[in-house]
Amino acid sequence: MNHDTTYPSCSLDARRQARAALSNIYLPEQARVREIIRENPLVNTYHLDLVDELSNCRFSFQPGQFMMISMPHRGEAPISFSSSPDWERGFGLTIRRAGRLTAAVHQLRPGDLIGVRGPYGTPFPMDRIRGKNVLVIGGGIGMAPLRPVIEDLLSAAQGQLTILYGARTPDDFCFHDDFDRWQQAGANLKLTVDRAEDDWSGPVGLVTALLDDCPVRAGDLALVCGPEVMIRAVILCLLERGLAAEDIITTMERQMKCGVGICGHCHRENHLVCLDGPVFTADQIPELYR
Repeated sequence: MNHDTTYPSCSLDARRQARAALSNIYLPEQARVREIIRENPLVNTYHLDLVDELSNCRFSFQPGQFMMISMPHRGEAPISFSSSPDWERGFGLTIRRAGRLTAAVHQLRPGDLIGVRGPYGTPFPMDRIRGKNVLVIGGGIGMAPLRPVIEDLLSAAQGQLTILYGARTPDDFCFHDDFDRWQQAGANLKLTVDRAEDDWSGPVGLVTALLDDCPVRAGDLALVCGPEVMIRAVILCLLERGLAAEDIITTMERQMKCGVGICGHCHRENHLVCLDGPVFTADQIPELYR
């Protein structure tokens, strides 16, 4: 959060209410659903903005960070940002229906409210990533936290950007509407599916197979997100091709209750994912692939 105290467009009452809310780190703020985009049968992207005027003025985040979302009597869950931080219309969260909370979220309509806390977590090291040749590898909804990085890298002249994206079926891809735009902006996009359908003419197989046609050079950076078994397989493939562990960056999912390093639910080896991550380099989490 940006704590600059000069907000000429925000009312005095809004400022007082926001400051009171900041005194309780567990108190969610209300966000309003502005738009819902159906990505696939189980995944929606929600465009949100904060109801509180001052909070909305001061809100900011970085690629790789997450929000804790909540609904009454349904608990909380961490959701990574899937929109660009430079987006002027609030922020986007891409949510897969997988339990009581997310099922309730999928019942929301534009104008409805949802509780949010954050942003939390360690972001992607964008200063290090910009200007490099970058390989982005995503699986399923794992493309969501990688999307803000892609948007950042395509917004200005950068090194070569290659995007490898795998899903179970063609209907399971997210962000279909971005694919042509990414390619027109200079990205090399390759898709693969585990199971083809009648109208699919692309590759069939694991996303690691796409690496066979992607040269990996020392000094390149790779960003990886998806199911943990996929992350492990991709890291091993990249290491075999000579990429250094510190040049492989991933973001980990973990069940969280507080998001601020108090409850310990997201403990992994000697890390708390909510504080030390969710973004890690492979050399920070060798237990994942050894």
